[in-house]
Amino acid sequence: MTLSLRDSRLAPLGVAFFLSGAAALAYQVSWQRILALQTGVGLYSVAVIVAAFMAGLGAGSHLGGVWSVRVTPARALAIFAACELGIAVFGASSVALYYDWLYLEMGWLYAQPLPGGLLHFVGLAVPTLLMGMSLPFLTRATVRATAGASETIAFLYGVNMLGAAVGALVTPWVFVRHHGIRTAVMAAVAANLVAGLAAAVLAWRGRTDDRLEPAAANDERAAHDEPARPFRLWLGLYALSGFCALSLEVLWFRLLDIAVKSTAYTFGTLLAVYLLGSAIGSLAGIRLARGLRRPLQVFLLLQCALLAYACATTVLLVILPIGTPGYSWFYELWGGHRSFNLGGAVHWEAILRLYVVLPALLFGPPTMLMGLSYPVLQRAVQDDPATSGRKVGLLQAANIAGCVAGSLAVGLYALDRLGTSGTLRALAAIGLVFAAIGWRHTPARRWFVVAAAALVALMLALPTQRALWMRLHGTTDDQTLIAEDATGVAALVRDGTSWRLWAGGRNHSVLPFGGLHTILGAAPAILHPSPVDVAIVGLGSGDTAASAGCRRDVPQRITVFEIFASERTLLERLAAHPQAPARLGRFLRDDRYHLRIEDGRNALGREDARYDIIEADALWPTSPYAGNLYSLEFFRSCASRLKPGGLVCTWAPTERVRATFTRALPHVVALADGQILVGSLTPIASEPEVWRTRLFSTTAVTNLGPDRANSVWEALSRRVPAPIDGSDDKVNLDLFPRDEYHSPE
Repeated sequence: MTLSLRDSRLAPLGVAFFLSGAAALAYQVSWQRILALQTGVGLYSVAVIVAAFMAGLGAGSHLGGVWSVRVTPARALAIFAACELGIAVFGASSVALYYDWLYLEMGWLYAQPLPGGLLHFVGLAVPTLLMGMSLPFLTRATVRATAGASETIAFLYGVNMLGAAVGALVTPWVFVRHHGIRTAVMAAVAANLVAGLAAAVLAWRGRTDDRLEPAAANDERAAHDEPARPFRLWLGLYALSGFCALSLEVLWFRLLDIAVKSTAYTFGTLLAVYLLGSAIGSLAGIRLARGLRRPLQVFLLLQCALLAYACATTVLLVILPIGTPGYSWFYELWGGHRSFNLGGAVHWEAILRLYVVLPALLFGPPTMLMGLSYPVLQRAVQDDPATSGRKVGLLQAANIAGCVAGSLAVGLYALDRLGTSGTLRALAAIGLVFAAIGWRHTPARRWFVVAAAALVALMLALPTQRALWMRLHGTTDDQTLIAEDATGVAALVRDGTSWRLWAGGRNHSVLPFGGLHTILGAAPAILHPSPVDVAIVGLGSGDTAASAGCRRDVPQRITVFEIFASERTLLERLAAHPQAPARLGRFLRDDRYHLRIEDGRNALGREDARYDIIEADALWPTSPYAGNLYSLEFFRSCASRLKPGGLVCTWAPTERVRATFTRALPHVVALADGQILVGSLTPIASEPEVWRTRLFSTTAVTNLGPDRANSVWEALSRRVPAPIDGSDDKVNLDLFPRDEYHSPE
């Protein structure tokens, strides 16, 4: 790849912009984690956080584009340097601002959704505005002639995307895993400082070099075989392209969330693959753009092709025979209980298949086509170096506006109404818009007729919701129950005489009720003398919540918090099944229970309600955001919401959870060989005969059943005081969720 450029500063500026991209993604991954503590990890909260981040980028791109026309190239480079240094200054104080102050001290500001969402926009405004301004000013600083403008801009965009891919990858794998979120943010600060200082030095050295070639010289658009198109047309097309790109990203990540049985590393790793594809496409497009004569035609064909590919791979996921070599491994994994928890034992073959091969096949080519579209777009619009930054900024703002609209439309509406398959079908219909424009405005009509026909055929071939999710849960059982909405995908799959509940591709619990979940729910209810107000974080199969209601001798009020609304839907459908599990229907009809679809940790932290018992349903500690329910801060927050004599209960699958829990609560009893911990701010009286009387009362046994009551008693009778081992290097923290990331000792 050879750039026809005479600016010797391009290589060092490329390195600086690479570092800028890496820092931006490190901030996004880290800040999103912190901000989700303020308003929760539910779909709507995360959608608002992402929208706030991208809205700031879009506004910054627009502002930078408009402002760049008014400054010289040398001045533009100095402003770029100032933007990078400004981001570094903000980043250095961001954790103290977002976590130490706004979350810990001013959390009440986020009590209502609307002001909480507005605060996200305000809190992210400064750094994202500066990030958005960087490319327009860097473009103004480096584009000195119309000839080669598209190549220069594509190079800058490509290396920035490459840096973003590296940032998305190393943030979870290196910085958060080994050192925590504060260190990850400071690494991003260091990258911004290096980028800003390098640009400042180059700006100082070239402060007198503002030579531009006349706009008419070597005008690239004069070599086009197409007439010049209005700039507003390109703004509209790039906005629609952004809408499709982010919509596809949401759908791809949902598919892979199920297919790889998501862990804390999944989002960053898959995002890195996504960004890498865009980077490769942009850099590969430099040579293409140089001699391109029909940019509108090529741009529209690229959009049709990437949408067709996205549909085709989804069709193949479902129609490929189960025994297909290579594919059968995935199918067996999807239907199995095993998952590969990244960060723990290294299974290189599985990691390569799940995190390289599968995402590369699913969205590698279309993301490269997205990246390839960028130099094509710049080839079409760049006709004057003096306005190059303005065009880049306005186009970027339009694209980001489309991205925000796509993310919100899919996340907040389409997945509820259409599901994944239906939403993908709607995006294919948008592809017909690109094809229609190409048919109307370019001479390659037959190509666009073929593209439209392919899109229509693929729309018809796309699988139903049920077929898609049954395949990705590795089952052909017609009795399987599937539910998808905006909050996620859940399934109930038969396993002999039992039903297994799956959420996010992971097996969470089993029906009929019994086992660990029964003990987790019933034990603290038996230990407490009068458990009137109970809070359960997580619905799952309903076993923990149902067992917590075993005390019919007191007027219980049980609040259950759950993020996956689809779980309740599935349980109700299973309760209507001819062979419904015992006690499920009675639990669902019990008016003592109140189900709230929201983040339980967030709700407990911001409300004034007090409880006799607070517990979280058993959750794999390596699940995404599981660290929020196993952290020292969460356990202490639960303790602060207890009534006098109240109890906190948790599943304790690791040494770190046990160390963290005993650090947070002074009085702890271990049950079931240490798998379940019950803690309190006051001593827990040892009253085995009283417990036995409560447990084997007629009402409790009727609720639990004799076998389940006996399993609870066995756990209570083998209680032991929990050993205290809460040293700093062994506990899970909000900003260093060691268990979630499988951090080494």
